[in-house]
Formats: sequence, C-alpha cells, structure tokens
Amino acid sequence: MYAFSRAVNSMHSEDIKLLMKQSSGEGLISFAGGMPNNDLFPVAEIDEIYNNLDDDIKKLCFQYGPTTGYPPLVRSLQNLMLRKGLPAKSDKILVTTGSLQAISIITQEFVNEGDIILAENPCFVGAISVFETYGAKIIGIPIDKEGIDIEALEKVIASLKSPPKFLYITPNFHNPAGILYTEQRRRALLKVLSGTDIILIEDDAYGDLFFDSKDQPLTKPLKSYKGYDVDIIYTGSFSKILGPGFRLGYMLSSPEIFEKAESIKQALDACTSNFMQILATEFIERGYLRPYLDFLRIEYRERKDILQRSLKKHMPKGIKWVEPQGGFYMWLSLPDQVMATALFKDCLKQGLVFVTGRTFDPENVNDDHLRLSFSNMPKEDIEKGVILLSQVIRGHLKEFETLEPSKQNQ
Repeated sequence: MYAFSRAVNSMHSEDIKLLMKQSSGEGLISFAGGMPNNDLFPVAEIDEIYNNLDDDIKKLCFQYGPTTGYPPLVRSLQNLMLRKGLPAKSDKILVTTGSLQAISIITQEFVNEGDIILAENPCFVGAISVFETYGAKIIGIPIDKEGIDIEALEKVIASLKSPPKFLYITPNFHNPAGILYTEQRRRALLKVLSGTDIILIEDDAYGDLFFDSKDQPLTKPLKSYKGYDVDIIYTGSFSKILGPGFRLGYMLSSPEIFEKAESIKQALDACTSNFMQILATEFIERGYLRPYLDFLRIEYRERKDILQRSLKKHMPKGIKWVEPQGGFYMWLSLPDQVMATALFKDCLKQGLVFVTGRTFDPENVNDDHLRLSFSNMPKEDIEKGVILLSQVIRGHLKEFETLEPSKQNQ
C-alpha cells in the first residue's frame, strides 16, 4: 500500500477525469465539454504570426522566461485591463499556466488544512477540486438568476466564529449556471463584504463572450467598482478566447498578494511557456483579438439560439432554464422526481452525454440539475441531442407517474 497524502483525496477530481473522457468520446453527441469548438481556432492567424517572427524572437520562444510573465504580454494585458476599468497600474499582474493555476496559487497562499472558504453552489468543478486538494472546508452559497444569494451569504458569514479565507465567484456567464450577475447584485455583494477582511476571488474566464453588445456593460469587473472596502483578486484566461491548449491565464492582485504568489509560482513551474506567451502577445498586438472575439460571439450565439429553440420545442413541462446572455452553458433544472445521474446513464446508452449538476455541488449531493455546453457542439447535432434528452426525460417522468402513490412519496 502507498502512503498517499490527503491532498489526493479530492472527490471532485474523479468527476473532472470523467468529464474529460466524456467530452472526447467518439461517436457521442456531447453536451459535456466546456471547451471551444476545434473548427473555430485561429489556425491561419497563428501560422502567419509564427512564420513572420524575427529569428531572435523565435529563439526566445524556446527559452525560460520571467516567473511573472513575458514582459510584452504583461504590458498587453495591462492595456486590456485598463480598458475594463481595472487598477492594472497600482496592482500587479502575474501570468499563470491557465487560470486554474491562478486559483491554485491563491489557495496555496491563503489556505491551511481545515480553513473555511466560501463558494457559489453550483461552482466551477476545477476550483472545487483545488480547494479540496488543499484541505479547505467549502461552504456553498446558493445562486439564483441574478447572482449569489445575499441573504444566505450574510447568514453564513454571521454564523462563523472566524471569517472565511475568501469567497470565490464567477459573475460573468457562470460555469455551470450560465447566469450574468446583475448590477444590483454585484453592488449588494460588495456591500456585504466591505470591511469584513474576506477576500473576493473574481474569476472572469467568460466575460468577453457576451452575445449582444448591449450586455457588455453588465460584464464590468467587480474589481473596477469604486467605494468599497473589499480586497479583490481578479483572474482571467485565454482558454475561451484563444485556445485552452495555450494554457495561459493571469491574476491581478495587490502588490503584497502578488509577491507571495510569485514565489509560489516559481516553485510550481518556474515560468509559463514563453512560446505560448509570445504567440498570444503577437495575436493581441497585431490586432487579431478584437475581430476574433467578434467572430466567436456570433458563432456561440448561433449555437445558443439553436439550443434555446430546441429546448423550447422539445422539452417536457417542468424542465426550467435561464437563457444565457453569453458564455458556453445552459443549466437545466429538473422536477423533484427526476435524478440527473439516472438520466445520464440512460442517455449514455443512446449515445448522448452531458454533465450532472452534482459535479458542481461542493458537497457532491444535489442531483436535480444538468449542464448543457453548446460551445463545442456541431450545430447540426444540437437539436438531435435535445430530442434524445427530452425522450429520456419523458421516459423517466412516465415511469414515475406509473408508480404506486405510496412509492411516489418515499
């Protein structure tokens, strides 16, 4: 027997392994993968960028770089953040190997085993796995279509003997719920946290993927708001706006938090790939990013619209969802008598996969939702998948209706 550490016992790590397998299974109609569609990647632009790099820059691609990030990329990120109103001159930017590494660094910086952290419920499963790995006790706070439940948050904070280390949220096109926090809910959250010394981690992986330009102001980062006494660490990623294979993320924090984070990053991997940082820098500086984002918004909106129409057409009564204003996901609420894990098993037999809501529950209990990701779906498969899903759901509803009344109440 091996003497494994407690860090390997994250109950959600197995969910992530299964999710990655489901996302890439051949012959399946997959709503599982929260990833871009392969056919949408800017292959031609990246080819052009690399082929036209100076030889000296190409050599740098193969070299180690500064732990904090390739300086031209840091400057490009600073300019992008300043346009969003973020304090990118007074605070410091750390380039990370994906935004999940940023979340991991922050957790390692602040959390000792047994410490309490707060997170939305449902919550991004990758973050849950990180928190579990470092031995945190996670308290989930419910969300609704406008954002985190403020009353529930206040009650939890008031019930704790000592403040939690931080609160983790994804306010823009939430994974998995797809919601966009309202302006009112954002300000209410900042008001609750003001003066509490509870750090807010604002994960903004999807904020640039709004479907309608009128909604862009609603994606304003909480870290850009003035007049609140809240320490906010802002994280972002290139995974959804360029490609997850680049493994590029970043965090913006106070200089004090940045200094410790840099030391942790140095111990983890010394530096993020110079190769990918240089390509990303050139992609931004040559003016490719803005038109590419415009292209992605159109493509993902088309997929969302197909999914929305298909759900309205085929789903039985009792299935509820909020139509997203951006991002990758729809979050379906099931009737009490239908369990997502049972649906999944029967859908898999029909060649259809999705992700059960329990995966995104910090307690791994709630089984009354499922996540449909439309971002990686071929457009022609979306309605086919919804038809299969609706048929399986109808079968489960019919099965429940045929049960004896006494069994329905068990």
